[in-house]
Amino acid sequence: MTEPRPAPRILVCDDDRAVRTALNVNLSKAGYRVTLCDSAEEALESMAGDPADLILSDVKMPGRSGLDLLAEARRHWPDTRVVIMTGFGSVADAVNAMKAGASDYLIKPIERDALLLLLERALESRALVREVRQLRREVDAKYGFSNLIGATSVMHEVYDQVQAVAESGALVLIQGETGTGKELIAHAIHYRSSRAQAPLVAVNCGALPENLLESELFGHEKGAFTGALRTHQGKFEQADGGTLFLDEIGEIPQSVQVRLLRVLEGGSFTRVGGERPVKVDVRVVVATNRDLRAEVKAGGFRADLYYRLNVFPIRLPPLRDRADDIPLLAEHFLARYAERHGRLPPQLTPEAIAQLRSWRWPGNVRELEHLMERTLLLSGGGGEIRAFAVPEDAAPPPADDSSGDQMTPPDGDRLDELDAGGLPALLDTWERRLIVAALEAEGGVQARAARLLGISRSNLNYRIGRLGITLQDVKFS
Repeated sequence: MTEPRPAPRILVCDDDRAVRTALNVNLSKAGYRVTLCDSAEEALESMAGDPADLILSDVKMPGRSGLDLLAEARRHWPDTRVVIMTGFGSVADAVNAMKAGASDYLIKPIERDALLLLLERALESRALVREVRQLRREVDAKYGFSNLIGATSVMHEVYDQVQAVAESGALVLIQGETGTGKELIAHAIHYRSSRAQAPLVAVNCGALPENLLESELFGHEKGAFTGALRTHQGKFEQADGGTLFLDEIGEIPQSVQVRLLRVLEGGSFTRVGGERPVKVDVRVVVATNRDLRAEVKAGGFRADLYYRLNVFPIRLPPLRDRADDIPLLAEHFLARYAERHGRLPPQLTPEAIAQLRSWRWPGNVRELEHLMERTLLLSGGGGEIRAFAVPEDAAPPPADDSSGDQMTPPDGDRLDELDAGGLPALLDTWERRLIVAALEAEGGVQARAARLLGISRSNLNYRIGRLGITLQDVKFS
């Protein structure tokens, strides 16, 4: 059970005992924890031992002033909010305090309701800033440069390219097969650039039909077409000041290619149904799994747009060309999903790693990631993985692989040690365990379990019925 969060602590600093007493009574009744100090020196000593969430300080005090206290607090405890109290005739002190970084000020005599409202607002601002900072840390952990896994020379070349281009405003073309991590590279470029504090907006150009894609990118005016009930800002406007990531750029139709080229050349466009040009400052990163040069020769992609996009190309190698990275990636994914599902990460034996290195991986890193999550769920966590029971959508061994190695499930049973039920019974056992594990991981939601398993929901329903799986078989944590 989660421990309740303690009430915010407010440090009151005033040399007037009557003021301290009155504030203590009002703030304590409002549910705050209160620390009383009669000087800036005492307040700084208290903050060094246990920093307060907010300091409420008078300006004029014997010794160091409230402005001195504000300066020290800003230097050593930047998360702590400081509210300055001053007399009616010393508004200039309040102005100076605000310029020095105070959250707000109060004019004495202080009204209780105004005091509580101001403190609530200041503390909400503090909480919001900390939440945004935490979210940025989480985003950086997920998409930052340090999240790119790989030690092979080809990946070091990619890292060097990302490092070189990130701080510039250059247009970047990321090329690579499906599942090689193109979106991850786009995020790394954005979060290492000077635009990291601005939005990163992503669009999958292959997921939208032509009429919707144009409106999605450039927006539309009210009444531009049937159903346009209000003006809509497109992705270019939403990304103003930041980065626009256009995935599957090779899928956009010729009519949209023309408009895109104009934006890249001039930095402005008109919304669908509009006449007024809209100016934006956007850094564009695009990605494709197609050979755009071949598309140009075939007439499916405009040559002028291709040359405009091909300013700084980054080519991501397929996983089969960076086999030495497979153990690093596999262990990384096992650790990630072990933490997510509350299990111990299993260890990969040399035999298991050799098996992974032998596959073609048409789905690349994404396919490896999905296999590692399924393996973790099937194994139950911990122990050793000596070989893999390959699901139906995993990559088969190469066609010329004649090693004949036997595959074993994560618990170590071998195919040459079948029970009386034979191979069909053993396969049913593996399949049943995998489905139950997926249902447990997704809280019994079949649609999510089906996605996790890489099959359709109807296919999952059929398998549940065939194997006789019931709710009693699924243990919810």
